[in-house]
Amino acid sequence: MGEGIVESRAEGRAQDWAHDWPRRPWLLAGLLGSAGLLIHLATRGHEDSPGRIALAAFLLFGSLAAAFSLERERWKEAAVFALTAGLVMAGLAWRATHAGDHAADSQYGFSAAVIATVIALPLFQAGFHRQRFKTPYRDAHFFAWTDLVSAGGSLAFVGLSWLVFFVLSELFHLLKIDLLRDLLNKEWFGWTYSGICFGGALGVLRNHLKIIGTLQFVVMLLFSLLAVPLAVALVCFLIAMLVSGPNVLWEATQSATPVLLACAGGAFILTNAIVRDDDTDMTRSVVMRVTAFVLATGILPLTVFAAISMGTRIAQHGLSPERLWALCAIAVAVGYGIVAWVAVVRGKVWSWRPLLRSGNLNIALGIAVFALFLALPILDFGGISAANQVARLESGKVTSKNFDYDALKWDFGDAGRRALAKLANDSNSNIAMLAKAAQGRTGRPYVMPIDLPTNDGEERVARLKFQFDDPLLVGEVKTWVRVTRGACADPCGVFDLGDWPDGTRHLALVESRSVSHLMREADGRIAYRQADLLQYDPAATQEASAKIEVRPYSGRRIYIDGKPVGQPFD
Repeated sequence: MGEGIVESRAEGRAQDWAHDWPRRPWLLAGLLGSAGLLIHLATRGHEDSPGRIALAAFLLFGSLAAAFSLERERWKEAAVFALTAGLVMAGLAWRATHAGDHAADSQYGFSAAVIATVIALPLFQAGFHRQRFKTPYRDAHFFAWTDLVSAGGSLAFVGLSWLVFFVLSELFHLLKIDLLRDLLNKEWFGWTYSGICFGGALGVLRNHLKIIGTLQFVVMLLFSLLAVPLAVALVCFLIAMLVSGPNVLWEATQSATPVLLACAGGAFILTNAIVRDDDTDMTRSVVMRVTAFVLATGILPLTVFAAISMGTRIAQHGLSPERLWALCAIAVAVGYGIVAWVAVVRGKVWSWRPLLRSGNLNIALGIAVFALFLALPILDFGGISAANQVARLESGKVTSKNFDYDALKWDFGDAGRRALAKLANDSNSNIAMLAKAAQGRTGRPYVMPIDLPTNDGEERVARLKFQFDDPLLVGEVKTWVRVTRGACADPCGVFDLGDWPDGTRHLALVESRSVSHLMREADGRIAYRQADLLQYDPAATQEASAKIEVRPYSGRRIYIDGKPVGQPFD
C-alpha cells in the first residue's frame, strides 16, 4: 500500500522523486560536507560576530534546503529556493546576534523563521509555487512526512557512523596508530564528517521514497492506535470540567496552558494520522472514523481553554515577551481549531474530511506567512510588554514594592531599560529608589519563573536575622531582599564583613545550604558580588532559631600556579 501511495501521484511531483538518481547521495554528501567545513571555518573563534554567524546560517539552511529539494530535472528551482531560504535565515541570524540583549525576543524571532522554513519546504516540493492553492493535498502531506522520516533516518545514520569511527579509532590505537584518534579531536573534521554522513544518508533515502511511503503508512497506523484512548480521555476531561467548572484548571496548576496545547497538538497529529491523504487510504473501521471526528472537534475547546488560561495569567502578572509569543502560538492553535470546526459544520458527519484536508493546506501556508512576519523586526514585544507593566504600576494594579524592576532591565531589551530609566526619575521617591537599585545591579539577582507570586516580599524580609545594628544598612538590605526574587526563601542571616578591596561593603547572606556574597555601593545599592563566590553545602541545615556566626579559620589548601583549588582541609 505504501508503494501505491507514491505511484498514484501521477499528476503530482512525488512521482518525480520516486526516480532513482545514483549521483544524488554523492552530490548531497559533497554539498553538506563542504557546508560543514565552511561553517567551521566561518565561526571558528568568531561565535559572537554577527557577520560570521549570518554566513554560517546561510551555509547551514541554504545547503539543507538544497539537499531536501534538489531534483535532477528541476535543479534551478531548487537552487533559487535554497538561496532564498539561506538569505532569509542569514539576515535573521545577523539580527539575532547583533541585537544581543538590546532586543527582548531575538531568539524567538529566529525560531519562528525556522518554523516558516520547515513548513515552506514541503509546500515547495509539492509545487505550490506553480499551482498555488490548486496544489494537491496528497503531495504536500506526502513530502511533509517523507522529509520528517528522511531527516530522522539521516540523523540516526550520523550517530551510527560516529560510533563506527570511534570503534575503528580504538582498533588502530591498539597498533599505536592514532591518526583516527587525532581526527576525533579536530573540530573541522567533526563538522565535515557529520555533513558527509548526513548528506549521503539523505541521498540514499530520497532515492527510495516508495519505501519511505510504506514506512509512513506504518507510522501513521501506529499513531492511530493512540487515537481511541486520547479521544475517550478528552471526552471525559471536557465532561468533568463542565461539571466542576473551568476555574479548577487555574487553581490546580500554573502549567494549564502548555498542558492544554500539548493535548490539542496530540489531537491534531492523531486526527491526521487517521484521516490520511484521502478517504480511500483511511481505515474502514467505524470506531476509528468516529475517533477522528471526536479529536477534530476537541481541538478548538482545548485551545480556547488554553487562551483563557493565558489570559488569566496575563491579568494577574501583565505582559512579557514570552507571554506574547505564547499568545501567538495559541492564536495559531485556535485558528486550526476553527478550521476543523468549519470542516465539521460544513461537511456534516460524513463529508468533513476532504474539507479538513483542504484546510490543512491553507492553515500551513498561513502559519508559514505568520511565522515569517513574527520573525521580521516589525513588532517590538519588549516595548509592548514594558509599556503594559509600567501601566500596571501607575494604575496601582501592582504596588511599587512588588513591581519587578529587574525584569525591565534584563528581560525586555532596550525598551525595558528606557522604561526603567523613566521610573528612576519618577516623582514617587520609593519607585525612583527601587528603579535606581535595579539599574545599578550588574547581574540578574535571581531567575525565577515569571509567574510566581510577587507579593511575598514582606514574608521574605520577615525571615531576615541581622548580625549588625547599622539601621541604614539594615534598611537597604531589607529593600534589596524585598525586590529580589528568591532571596530569603528560607530563614537567613546577614553579616557585615567589612569592605571589599575595591571599597564596596562586603555583606554575606546565609541561607540553608548556601552563602551568597554581596556588595553595597556607596549610593546604597546592593547586588550579588560574583557567582563564583557562592558557597554551597548540601549537608547543612538552617532553622529559624539557628545561631549564625563568623569564626576565624586556618588550615591547609591545595594550590595550582598560585591559585586555590577545592575547599580548605584540616
